[in-house]
Amino acid sequence: MNIEEIESGGYRIGIPIPFPMKYVYCYLFPKNEDYVLIDVGFNYQAGREAWEEVFTYLNINPSQINTIYLTHFHPDHSGLCGWMQQKTGAKVYMHEIDMNMMERVWGENSIQTKSMKEMILDYGVPAQLSEVIIEHMEKITKHVLPLPKIEPISREVEFGEKIWDVIHTPGHSTGHICFYQKEEQILIAGDHVLDKITPNISVWPGSSQEPLHEYIDSLLKIKQFPIKVVYSAHGKLIEDLNTRIDELILHHEERLSKIENHANTKTAFEIAEVLFAHKELSPHQWRFAIAETLAHLFFLEQENRVSKAGTRPIVYQSKSSVI
Repeated sequence: MNIEEIESGGYRIGIPIPFPMKYVYCYLFPKNEDYVLIDVGFNYQAGREAWEEVFTYLNINPSQINTIYLTHFHPDHSGLCGWMQQKTGAKVYMHEIDMNMMERVWGENSIQTKSMKEMILDYGVPAQLSEVIIEHMEKITKHVLPLPKIEPISREVEFGEKIWDVIHTPGHSTGHICFYQKEEQILIAGDHVLDKITPNISVWPGSSQEPLHEYIDSLLKIKQFPIKVVYSAHGKLIEDLNTRIDELILHHEERLSKIENHANTKTAFEIAEVLFAHKELSPHQWRFAIAETLAHLFFLEQENRVSKAGTRPIVYQSKSSVI
């Protein structure tokens, strides 16, 4: 049982996920006689069993959860939402952008895998690897169904006897949100800021094509708020937010410089091979490695630091190396 009591009568609950982070931390807060839940986890047996144990341990009837907020649409945060909505009858809210992305990616008429395959082939992924990536991507769908009925979230919500500001923090996903309690100076950050690991910033079909610019802007936005503690979705609590933000921005500056140096008539896939040469990547990890490399290349292109040729596959050239 991975449960920790936190401020405002809330709980930080670690729900297992089948990824290297091991847990996604969801947050449960009282609201009058009922509860508000922030994020739900990945839809597979271990996640469902964990929630049944949580309900028993905390002596909560599932019907007491009447509101669910999702920080973003990624399956380790939203996958169990349809199951949880059926179990609790709760209303589900998230940012409208990610609400639409859930339907685009996993809805009945989704063409996301087709669009994804076209994108990665355009940027140099070998045909055989692209097939494996897409096959794995399609398997994820069963871990997010059934999709919940979702409504757009407002700019301000109430739970734990406090008013929380809903802050739009695009970057990790275009519709990512955080929750800020100004009197207690608490930030519930989802995947916006994480301890030790860096949130994946990627380009996907149908989402923002400048996620890294948006992510850095979002980091600087929350740096303006007085914050004592950050409750994130993976890893430990963060008590020195400004230092962590500086570390994250430095990480991306270093990654940008490295990619710029390696952009010598290379495809995004060839650059990703260099960046992740120290790891043996699974198909799931390759998908994110390529999409993250593209996010940095798009940033460099927007900053006029690299150019790309209109070939297929597309190749990049650093402008600093062009004479």
